[in-house]
Amino acid sequence: MQEWIIIASADKNWGIGYKNKLLVKIPEDMKHVSAKTTGKVIVMGRKTLESFPGGRPLPNRTNVVLTTNVGYKVEGAVVVHSIQELMDELKDYDGEIYVFGGESIYRQLMPYCTKAYITRINKEFQADSFLPCLDEIDGWKLIKKGRWQTSREGIEYRFDEYIRSI
Repeated sequence: MQEWIIIASADKNWGIGYKNKLLVKIPEDMKHVSAKTTGKVIVMGRKTLESFPGGRPLPNRTNVVLTTNVGYKVEGAVVVHSIQELMDELKDYDGEIYVFGGESIYRQLMPYCTKAYITRINKEFQADSFLPCLDEIDGWKLIKKGRWQTSREGIEYRFDEYIRSI
């Protein structure tokens, strides 16, 4: 059975990025994301993939890129051009599918998601892309609020978990 899951880090205003980069890189968050997604399918937009080191897919995962750019190809990733093509590509996959961003992809795939792992950052950053505030969307409920921790860089963060009742 498939389970679609949002995974993201968001600041106090649910900002997730600025100029196609994460607002802040927290090593502990990177480890958290890696532990959750290794061996799984991750779905992202083209710009998100291009923001990765060297613009390369993440290792030890099935990287799926959803883009309207029909000429786009990237070695090591499956490229699809519509939600229907994405669903067709993953129809036989049985397991967790992580929605990896960016903003447009989160918004398009949110209706399919029933869980979200959100690293909340206790700071406001300048952002130009945002995750919808799950606290204000009917059906989404915070079921696990992590404890505040401080990264080596001095950034406060916590790991929260949400579920969506269908």
